[in-house]
Amino acid sequence: MYENYIFDFYGTLADIRTNEDSPYLWEKMSQIYSALGAAYEPEELRREFRSLEEQEKGRLGMEDAEPDLTKVFSMLYERKGTCCEALQAKMTAVTFRALSREYIRVYDGVEDLLGELRRRGKGVYLLSNAQRDFTRPEIGMLGLTDYFDGIFISSEQNCKKPSPVFFQRLLERFGLRPAECIMIGNDESADIAGAKQAGMDSLYIHTAISPKEFGKVEATFRVMDGDFRKVKALLLEEPGCGEADMGLGK
Repeated sequence: MYENYIFDFYGTLADIRTNEDSPYLWEKMSQIYSALGAAYEPEELRREFRSLEEQEKGRLGMEDAEPDLTKVFSMLYERKGTCCEALQAKMTAVTFRALSREYIRVYDGVEDLLGELRRRGKGVYLLSNAQRDFTRPEIGMLGLTDYFDGIFISSEQNCKKPSPVFFQRLLERFGLRPAECIMIGNDESADIAGAKQAGMDSLYIHTAISPKEFGKVEATFRVMDGDFRKVKALLLEEPGCGEADMGLGK
């Protein structure tokens, strides 16, 4: 068994659907901004949001840059001459996410696995390409926060998977050795390729929101039907759950 288990979040531990192109979303957000002194028409707000998002990516100057969108929400107030305190920017981000989120749920078997890893004294970490003020509240909503020894969110680090920098920061922060770690994720380019560059083993789990292209990056393990019971069996090396039994490649 490994000593440390590093998980992706969306599409790996949690199933989610969002729609940031919904006219309803931008209508409601324009009403919120206008009520707080920053008058926008819905399409104007959407356009300015995307423009500032790209501007922030360019400012970071890295190929795998991940801007903090809460700063973008704050800048949208400032563009209309309206002061925005940190809490207001955070609540605007949380509101945007709530309005754009269609649903979120934990995959069956996730809590069982995380709980068993903790009971066995293993290190459990989250490494997610995500926005702090979207994702930390959602981890809490799903009751998963206490399972993790550490949570790394890309917007907090201004870089994202598969950047080796993102992986290395997690390893250094918690004093982890790559040979003792395994990365579990549903995105071959971000999770599996990133883990390989960092010198880690990996487990690829294919779920409904995995990128369509797969098979280009070699993972240590694969679970192609999204069944977390198989993930648990592999990670915990349960008897009677060998590769032939599970139809998996190593």
